[in-house]
Amino acid sequence: MLRNLCLLFLVFFGGVSLSKAQLIKEFKVTQTKGFELVALEFTSYKSTTNLKKIRSSEPLFIHGHLEKTNILPVFSNSVANNVLSASLVHKNVESENLGKSITSKLFSSSSTDFDHTWDLGLTTNYLYHLDFNLGMGKSDFDLATLTINQLKIRSASADVFIHYSSENPNQVQMDTLLVTLNMGTVTLDKVNYTNAKQIIIEVNYGKIDLEFSDEMSNGSQIIAAVGAGTLNLNLPSDSYPIKIKMKTTPMCRASLPKYLKSMGDNVYVTRGYKESDPKRIEMTIDVSVGSVTID
Repeated sequence: MLRNLCLLFLVFFGGVSLSKAQLIKEFKVTQTKGFELVALEFTSYKSTTNLKKIRSSEPLFIHGHLEKTNILPVFSNSVANNVLSASLVHKNVESENLGKSITSKLFSSSSTDFDHTWDLGLTTNYLYHLDFNLGMGKSDFDLATLTINQLKIRSASADVFIHYSSENPNQVQMDTLLVTLNMGTVTLDKVNYTNAKQIIIEVNYGKIDLEFSDEMSNGSQIIAAVGAGTLNLNLPSDSYPIKIKMKTTPMCRASLPKYLKSMGDNVYVTRGYKESDPKRIEMTIDVSVGSVTID
């Protein structure tokens, strides 16, 4: 009797282990010549996504842990017109709809309950054009030492963290940094390290945190918009040329530092602002319901 009971427990727990087993998938591009730009399109419906620099002569490495093995990703790559185009698509083919996904995130007891984990490795040898479409989850983009001319992130419900883990900003001028979320948080640390001509961050419901360092090499146009939520902006020294245009409603509370000079029509400038300065930053802040805090 005892022996049978032990066997029953072994079968039960063995079955549980198998049901939670993960499938590991790895993809990489081994070609290293014949292109100057790497264009990556990455689509995942529910995941934790991490991106950072790795030491490699190859332009792209992707490592994935998948909990639902019946939904397999599709990877492809090709070279044409001096561009290496790579694509990974991991779509949900089940009946789970977007409303159910967002609800499960809101009421989930675990902040890491996103089914899949993707780790993307890029190298310092190539110029990258990155386009992410993330259904829901969270992501960590460490752009230190990488050379990126465009980064676009779109998500239904996510927390997005973009930062530089070392004092190595973008070595080229990025054309566009775009992040759009239906719901979630966007944190952009060392904004000026992106060296982006244009930064657009839009969150329908959630929060935006932008923090500058005191090293600015080029000018930039920045739009930060929140439908309902909070926006926190940490500026560098007021000797840097910055102009801020505020678009708020009576349902938005704003807290601004005294060093910002009002120019009328909800426009504010720093002491160092000059219209002719090529390093000037032109910002538009748009919050309908919630709060804006500028330090």
